[in-house]
Amino acid sequence: MSERLLVLGTANRKKGIELTELFALIGLNVRTLADLPNAIQVEESGATFAENADLKASRQASHLRHWVLADDSGLVVDALGGAPGVISARFSGPHATDEANNRLLLQKLGDLPIEQRTARFVCHMALADPSGAVRARSEGICRGRILFAPRGRHGFGYDPLFEVVEYHRTLAELGIAVKGLLSHRARAARAILPALIALIDAGAW
Repeated sequence: MSERLLVLGTANRKKGIELTELFALIGLNVRTLADLPNAIQVEESGATFAENADLKASRQASHLRHWVLADDSGLVVDALGGAPGVISARFSGPHATDEANNRLLLQKLGDLPIEQRTARFVCHMALADPSGAVRARSEGICRGRILFAPRGRHGFGYDPLFEVVEYHRTLAELGIAVKGLLSHRARAARAILPALIALIDAGAW
């Protein structure tokens, strides 16, 4: 195992797949929380994506004694005043599923015309060292709009409803390769990459 281990602060293997290849390019051995049986559950008690990313990275890193890159992300819909926002994953309640969240989103938007269904996916990332100190942060945004019905079989969450206007396709239709370039998470990952390289070059890792 490479001595440069990076733990992604998620147990979601689909998220892990999106990011593993990118960070492997700079010589990091990438794992998710699903690979670490002693990982803890960090409560997302922050009021913003940035606060939650910091919390998840810092607490998990100090517990595991590894470098941890955590993200908090979600969907921001203009017509809903920014909702679902930080509760995107549990929009429809404590036992939310992707399907239930999508149904609720469509219900709340109703028959609002397409030009008023603007939205953006937002991702904040935070990198914490084994002491729990946050050493780098980034943000990524993917803009689009919410359709009237789901389209596509790839992706997860709100991807089937979120159309990237320039491509006339939802994230669920574009597939992993294109999403790996366009998504909010991919953009946040690319934005934090120089900080990871700098830490490695400085011998901090």
